[in-house]
Amino acid sequence: MSNDSLQNLIKRLGKLPGLGPRSAQRAALALIKNKERDMLPLARALYDVAHYYKPCVQCNNLTELDKCLICNDPRRDKTRLCVVEDVSDLWAMERAGVFQGKYFVLGGNLNIMDGRGPTELGIEKLISYVTSISALYNACEIILATSATVEGQTTAHYIAERLEELSVTISRLAHGVPVGGELNYLDDGTLALAMKARTPLG
Repeated sequence: MSNDSLQNLIKRLGKLPGLGPRSAQRAALALIKNKERDMLPLARALYDVAHYYKPCVQCNNLTELDKCLICNDPRRDKTRLCVVEDVSDLWAMERAGVFQGKYFVLGGNLNIMDGRGPTELGIEKLISYVTSISALYNACEIILATSATVEGQTTAHYIAERLEELSVTISRLAHGVPVGGELNYLDDGTLALAMKARTPLG
């Protein structure tokens, strides 16, 4: 591995969340020392994910198939849809085991300064999904589980306004989720309480 290649590896590792320049350097050296055991399997795993994983056509979760395992699971409650910002939030909910319905992943929150508007979040796709659910079932609930940040609250209110004309119950996670908190960093107990204590929005 040339010095340029090594520096490129360190630079790219350093861009990952939780890794600074020194951590990236240590990680790169550890990979080099254990090339057969760690580096080559990691390279293959990165290749596989890059080439075979894509957003679920229905909910935007990551999957190797057209639809993810959650969307394809017949045991899931089809009358409840939990809207989250990121796939990591969906994973947090699943890890806590507090929700047995379906999901929709926005891919972020509304933030005009960062160029994320309704189009970038695929909110029209969400509206279409909810419309199809409400047409099939007499009673369905849309749980807006966006983060308790200003952007998360703004996103939830915007979606709630767009869904007002549909015959669905719209609820929000209770504020057991701390203001400024993100779902992926919450413990399972906090998530469970927030889900149980959800309240109607509006």
